[in-house]
Amino acid sequence: MTDQRSLSRTLGLGYVVIFVIANIIGSGVYKKIAPMANELHSSVWILLVWIAGGVITLFGALSNAELAGMLADTGGDYVYLKKIYKRFFSFLYGWSLFAVIQTATISSLAYVMVQSLNSIFPIPDLLPALHDFSIGGIFFPFRDFGIKLAAITVIMLLTWLNMSGLRSGAWTGKAIFYFVCAGLLIIIIAGLTTSHPRPENFMNFRELGNGTVTLSSFYTAMLAAFWAYQGWVSVGFIGGEITNARRNIPKGIAIGVVVVIAVYMLVNLAYMRIMSIPDLVGVHEAGNQIAAVEAIRSLWGPGGVLFISVLILITTLGCLNASILTGSRPYYAMSQEKLFFSGIGKLNRHSVPGNSLLWQGIWASVLVLSGTFDQLTDMLIFAVYIFYGAMATGVFILRRRMPDVHRPYKVWGYPVVPAVFVLFCIGLFINTIITQPREAFIGLALILTGIPVYFIFRRKYPHINGD
Repeated sequence: MTDQRSLSRTLGLGYVVIFVIANIIGSGVYKKIAPMANELHSSVWILLVWIAGGVITLFGALSNAELAGMLADTGGDYVYLKKIYKRFFSFLYGWSLFAVIQTATISSLAYVMVQSLNSIFPIPDLLPALHDFSIGGIFFPFRDFGIKLAAITVIMLLTWLNMSGLRSGAWTGKAIFYFVCAGLLIIIIAGLTTSHPRPENFMNFRELGNGTVTLSSFYTAMLAAFWAYQGWVSVGFIGGEITNARRNIPKGIAIGVVVVIAVYMLVNLAYMRIMSIPDLVGVHEAGNQIAAVEAIRSLWGPGGVLFISVLILITTLGCLNASILTGSRPYYAMSQEKLFFSGIGKLNRHSVPGNSLLWQGIWASVLVLSGTFDQLTDMLIFAVYIFYGAMATGVFILRRRMPDVHRPYKVWGYPVVPAVFVLFCIGLFINTIITQPREAFIGLALILTGIPVYFIFRRKYPHINGD
């Protein structure tokens, strides 16, 4: 029997803005300046990377916002891609979300969050006798099993919280958001007003003309920024639960991304005001350090380390909570169309897709046990930008196919803005294939595993057409 209940539209523009920011700000704001310093060796160039990465992200967000304004519904980009490219391509996107994009994001965030917790309250190692047990010599599920088990526990607790009703999950996200804002503001004020000696060559604009930074190194450093900016698209997943969604989603996305760009610039200026570029390069080379922790350690000692560790923990918790909440919605939309497992398309007594949340949590927990977090992150970025580029291309397609449809928001700078973003996505695709062929191949393989699954569902429900 088909579930006739509908999702409740209770979330306004303010929550959309908060949700966009909470989905973006995660571990990247604390960690990514170190690999940038290793590539560029200049505070001015690092700041330009953050700006360039933010502008490209904003171009993608503005392009997506036009689609959101026209087509706002629960499922987000899954719904948009179906309208533009028909059912098959949108299914591949939804499948990729479940197989690696969204679930790998959840598992990685949970792992980083628990690592921050481990720096405050050491988590005991479990099952050390099974550390060398492997699956095919590739996956070692019992290495760091104490941390992995804690990460799984966090995932399932937040999954249960969001299964208990949207409002409880939403208010949790708001509380975390305000705490993170306060913590980042403290870092900005402390870093920019400190009497700590200013590092040599801090914001030395003469470095722009010394020729040491190449296009390749700038591009590589910008890729680090894109992990920090990842997550802006997730608010579209809950379009069916937002009041006046056709206006509030475009506005919320644009406002949220601009706010994040400003925050990232100020926070990273604070880091570079405290630490020299060689110090940041040393953090990168150490491998097990976090730039934000080392910067605050130099200001406030052990007390500062405790403060920043708690802040990273709470920030990651907020991003994780938002990712769990939004991630389950595309699978719900797919199941409603008989293109995913039938039970996932049912709402629970709290009018949220409980089964979709549960299975998302289970698969994300499996990925935690795989332990291949860096590889999953590389594949995640590669995979998701294939679909981001396709969505920006969709702006051109729908402008031609549906010229008279009302658009509450039209992308600023059309056609240049979406064209620049599409060209960037093409460049990222080609660059990854050339420089990281293993990650590109595995990422494509995970996407393409959805093809036989699609035809299984089509055979099971032959009345479903291809539109």
